This record gives sequence, C-alpha cells and structure tokens, in this order.
Amino acid sequence: MTDIFENYSSPWLNEELLVLRDAARKFFTTELGPHQARWEEQGMVDRDAWTKTGAAGFLLAEMPVEYGGSGGDYRHETVIMEEQLRAGASGLGSQVHSQIVAPYFLHYGTEEQKQKWLPKMATGECVGAIAMTEPNTGSDLQGVRTTAIRDGDDYVINGSKTYISNGQHCDLVIVVAKTDPTQGAKGISLIVVEANTPGFQRGRNLKKMGQAAADTSELFFADCRVPVGNCLGDEGKGFVQLMQQLPQERLNIAQAAVVEMERAIAMTIDFVKERKAFGQRVLDFQNTKFKLAECKTEALIARNFVDQCLVKHMSGELDASTASMAKYWCTDKQNQIIDTCLQLHGGAGYMEEYPISGMYKDARVQSIYGGTNEIMKELISRTLDA
Repeated sequence: MTDIFENYSSPWLNEELLVLRDAARKFFTTELGPHQARWEEQGMVDRDAWTKTGAAGFLLAEMPVEYGGSGGDYRHETVIMEEQLRAGASGLGSQVHSQIVAPYFLHYGTEEQKQKWLPKMATGECVGAIAMTEPNTGSDLQGVRTTAIRDGDDYVINGSKTYISNGQHCDLVIVVAKTDPTQGAKGISLIVVEANTPGFQRGRNLKKMGQAAADTSELFFADCRVPVGNCLGDEGKGFVQLMQQLPQERLNIAQAAVVEMERAIAMTIDFVKERKAFGQRVLDFQNTKFKLAECKTEALIARNFVDQCLVKHMSGELDASTASMAKYWCTDKQNQIIDTCLQLHGGAGYMEEYPISGMYKDARVQSIYGGTNEIMKELISRTLDA
C-alpha cells in the first residue's frame, strides 16, 4: 500500500518502537487480518484470538512486568494499535482491554486486585470490559441508574448496561454504578464483576451498522453480589476516576481515526492509479488530484496533532479540553476523508468486496462513542470563558 507520508516520522518513535512495529505488523497481518471477514459474519472474533495476541506479547504492553505486562508505556500501546488497524483486524477489542480497562486497575486497584486480574488479562485468558452506557444514559455519566448497594461485606448490584464493547467475551467488567444514589456524581463507584458471578447475565450480541466483528452487548445485573473488595479505589470516587482516564480514551479514538484516514487515502491512491476512465487513469483527472491533495493535507495535520497530544500525554500534560479537540476533530475528518475516498472509488466503493466500504460503515461510530462530538465541543467551550 502507498506510504502517503514518506518524509514524515512521528517524533515519539525510536528504534525499539520501530522493531515493535515490524513485529506487530507481521503478527496482525498473518494471524488476525485473514480472519476478519469470517469474524464479521459471526459477529465476533474467535476466543483464541485473545490468547494468541496475549502469547505474542501484544496485550497490556504498558503494564508493569510484575503484573504480566511488557513494561512499556503508552507509545508501545499506540504502535500495536496502529498496526492492528492497518492490518484490517479491528474486530479484536484490545484497545478497550489494554488501553482503557487495564489502566483503571493500575491506577486505582489494590495490590491484590492488580495481582489477581492483570496477569490473566495480559495472557488473554481474561478479557476485560467497562460498562458505562445504559439504555437511558450515554455521555451523561452522572445519570447512571445501576446501583451497587452495600449489604454487609458485599455490594448488591442491580441494573442494566448496553453497547458494551467486548461484552460477549468479557470475563470481568468494571461496572459504573451508584453506591449512594442520593449523592449524584459523588455517589458513583467502579465495581469489578466477574462473568461467573450469580446474577450477572449477558444479553444479545447487538447487530451494528459497522464494526461487525467487534462484539457489543447488553449486560444485566439482578441482585448480583460481589465482595466490597471489588471496588476500584475509594467508594464514591468513580466519577473522578472516569474523568481522569477519559482523556487517554479520547486520544486513543483520535489516533485510531488518523490511522484509518491514512489507510483510506493510501488504498484510494492505489485504486485510482489503476482505474481507467475516458482513456486515462482516474488519478489523472484534476478533481481526483485536488480531492486527494486535500485529504492528504488534512490527514497530515491530524497526524501532527495526535503526535503532539501523545507527547503531552507522556509527560502528564494532556488536558481534557485538548483531548476533546483531538477526538472530535480527528473523527470528523476521518468520516469526511473516508467519504471522499469512497466517492473516488465510484461504484466499486459501494461494494463490500472493497475495504473502503467497510471502513465507511466502521467510521460512523467514532464521532459517537467516548463521548459524542457534541459533548466534546461543550467541554472545549467551557475553556472559552475561564
């Protein structure tokens, strides 16, 4: 595939990360990518895809070695994520597992909790999920209705969640619940529920517009009893913990958006070089060249922006507003660029045999999850009159 930025290298890359990139590219291209179409048909990846990825060392790359991780940092996770997407192997929900769920254990878990769950997550034996969204609550996390009421040495959890990534495969789920329903945001806690706990039930594997290989589920809790020791961090601190971790999640979504726009441009350049119309290559039409020039320019701006955000994140300087900017702008551009690239494919772009068709469908949710882009703009606007 065409390298659209042959003269640009991300400033955070080094020799170690380039070696990791080569290894990850080989693994995802040979071990996962070839199965993506079948996984889309069955609505989820094979369970052993998780253990294969864990055995290869591509889960929990930024977790300390003492907890089964690779001892890397967020840059390592980024390289792995990028190569997974470039291989077209997006069905495996490793970004949620490694870059969202695992950090909650690292930052807020007790030593016992870390030792109990992180090593199994690193091998893929245990798949992680986080349950925020409910049937009537999306971006407004203060409005969750799921409760976890203390009863002696246990929490009794009741409620339902929906649109939960990794929901069919998950072996544990971090549940956002109200431990004190009278206290609003200050009554929210994060409670770990293992999938074999009585009272926990998986619902349907939801059929979606795109990302068909990624299992997305309803989860139900009916008098689901877990030990008080399953609370991550202090009771009532869940909302604060969520706000602290959401910038990394939103940066991750922005980074994925950039990879997908780069991939779309590269495959479109290859297509229009070969496609003929009216006796010449489609690339030779001025409209094609101008459209792709615009796409390439915007993609490079997006790449520079997320690279800057990553550097800030590594130094602990990435603020919530900037992460929101990256998330909303890059995902909007992802959808716009992929739409343009599909148009340049002509009728072929509407056919499922061409990857651009699937990328078009997969991209749509990027501006919704992790907080809708409208919410991102609201968060950014709060800095205008600070």
